[in-house]
Parts: sequence; C-alpha cells; structure tokens
Amino acid sequence: MTVSRRHFVSALGLGGAGLLSPPLFGARGHEDRLATWLQASMPRAPAGLIRLDSNENPNGPGPRALEAIRVMFGEANRYPDTPEGALVEAIAREHGVSAENVILGCGSSEILRMCVEAYTNSAQHLVTAEPTFELPGNFAKTVGRPVVTVPVDAKLRLDLDAMASAAGGAGLVFFCNPNNPTATVHGDAAVRDFVARVRRESPATVILIDEAYHEYVDDPSYRTAVPMVMSDPKLIVSRTFSKVFGMAGLRAGYAIAHRDTARNLQGWRLGSGVNVLAAAAATASITDHEHIALEQRRNREAKAFTRAWFEKAGYEVGASEANFLMIDIRREVRPVRDACGTAGIAVGRPFPPLITHLRISIGTMEEMKKATEVLKRVLA
Repeated sequence: MTVSRRHFVSALGLGGAGLLSPPLFGARGHEDRLATWLQASMPRAPAGLIRLDSNENPNGPGPRALEAIRVMFGEANRYPDTPEGALVEAIAREHGVSAENVILGCGSSEILRMCVEAYTNSAQHLVTAEPTFELPGNFAKTVGRPVVTVPVDAKLRLDLDAMASAAGGAGLVFFCNPNNPTATVHGDAAVRDFVARVRRESPATVILIDEAYHEYVDDPSYRTAVPMVMSDPKLIVSRTFSKVFGMAGLRAGYAIAHRDTARNLQGWRLGSGVNVLAAAAATASITDHEHIALEQRRNREAKAFTRAWFEKAGYEVGASEANFLMIDIRREVRPVRDACGTAGIAVGRPFPPLITHLRISIGTMEEMKKATEVLKRVLA
C-alpha cells in the first residue's frame, strides 16, 4: 500500500496537522542546484509534482513503523534515551554485533559528517569519488579540510585503484557502495582487495563504506562489509533508514564499527540526535523482513519497466544496484530537468562531469508510467 502524506497523517490520528508536513529537501536527498530551481518553479508547477529527484522511497514507512510512531506519541515529551537504546539493541541483534559497535545518527548524513570531523584535518585529506554522494566532500571543504577527488571509470564505477593510490597520508576514504549517483556496486572480493591495499599503503587511513542502498542490491558478488569491521578499527560501515525503509523525513541512520572506533565517534555525535518517533519507527522496521522484501520487489519491477522504456527509446542505461537509474541522454541534463519539472516531474540535477547523464529515482509503477510519458515529449 502506497503511504501518501494524507494517509500517513490519518494513520497517526492527527487529523490535518501540519506537524508532519515534510520539508522540501532532506539531508541525504538535498540537491543544491535543484533546490534553487524548485523553489523558484514550485508556484508554477502542476499540482501533484512527482518527485523522482532524491532517491526517496515513494511508498513511505511500513505499517509496523506507522503503528510504532502512533504508540510513541505518548513519549514525545521525553528525551529519546530509552528509544535510542532500544534501537541500538535492535540494530546490534540484526547484524550479529554488540551494542558497543553501533553508533546512531540523525540520518546517515550525521554519521558521514562525524567521520569527516573525526578523521580529517589540515594535514590528512579526504579521498572521495567524482561523482559520488557529495556530503563528505562538501562538509570537508566547508571546514577547511583538503579533499582529493577521483573520477569514476568509463563504466561509471568507482576507480578503486586510483582511490587506493590517492589514499597515501589520507585521514579518511569515502567509499559509497552502491555509489550515488551512478548506481554501480563493487563485489565482496573487490572491496576486500581495496581495503587490504589501503592498509598496506596507508595503515592509519580510515575507510568509510556507505551502504545506504544495501537492501536494493541484486548483484550476487556483493556482500555487506559489516563483518570486516569487527577486526579492523580503521573501517566503518554506515547505513540509513531513508531508503528501503521509507523514512527519509524522519532522519535515522547508524554506523557499525570496531568498539574502539565506535567509542571515538560517539564524541562527535549530536546528543539525542534521533527523536523518539524516528527511533520507534526504525526499531520496528529493521526486523520487518516481509516489508523489506515487498519494497525490494516494487523497486525491482518499476526499475525494470523504466530501464526497458529508455533502452527501447535508444538510450544507454547504466547498471543499477539501487533505487535509481543513470541514463546517458546525449544532451545536457539541465534543460531536460527544467522541462520535466514544468510538466510535473522532478528529476535529478546534473552531476559533473557526467553532464549528459540523467539520474532518475524509481517511484511507484504508476509514477514511472507518467514520468516516461513526460520524458517521451521532452526528449523528442
């Protein structure tokens, strides 16, 4: 069942409360240039804008999460210590680790910010890709930390050899797997080889593996890097409840790390950063395997439809192990994005240097059918 805003508020028993009216731009889905355009265009945009721009789950939280939120409203006057503790325990059980290995964040965006603060400085740079999820690089630049960017390869995959070479003397390497915005993934063997090479060439460098899209991966060679952190204090894995769990607006994420690393990161964390509603919803969601499977199937089917449409139209569609596609439309993205927005479809902004590649998030099947009709006209 698709959970619209109206249904969500109704399920919580809030009547018409503007309390849950979502902000236009969330942390992980924040698109700087698109934001400027949308703010200017929203008054002219048709009602019912279809948001295929920020890799959100169009179906929203599952029924267990909604019920957990409803029940937790009675605790909204309390600080979230107990709900956060329950969430930490649930995450630890799900991953087969100890609670001391888990760090919570206000979305995984906070985890990424914490790692940049903790492990980079004026003498120890950040290594990241181009393009990749921009928060670590942008934050590092904001606080005056040096950043080395490594372009993706011809197949839109992270160039792990070049990233390992750039890691010498680095404080932190950001490894987004699957990568946003290119949707490509590296398998278990490649990840382990990369970690081993960085260890040889720069033993003190911390590697942050962002697995925000973990649940969407179908590639059989892929494995989570979580088991590796137990024996490697220089490795951190981050996760989010914003994607398959449909909770981007609630802001809950976490990292799993060696206990010594986790203890260090806790010092950089915003206290009480996960509110009681988000903590309750996340605790209910992480073990809801039936709902996760449903969302995986919905994404897989709508993505296959969208891929087939673009390929039939003659466009090259990159490999995707996430809830979005990267399509080479052979022209600059910005005018296409603007035209789609005017027609009621918000799609991704340009991601230099891939300025002819359109990133389109996967919505519901109905939304993708509407979107392809608009794209048919815009791309004609």
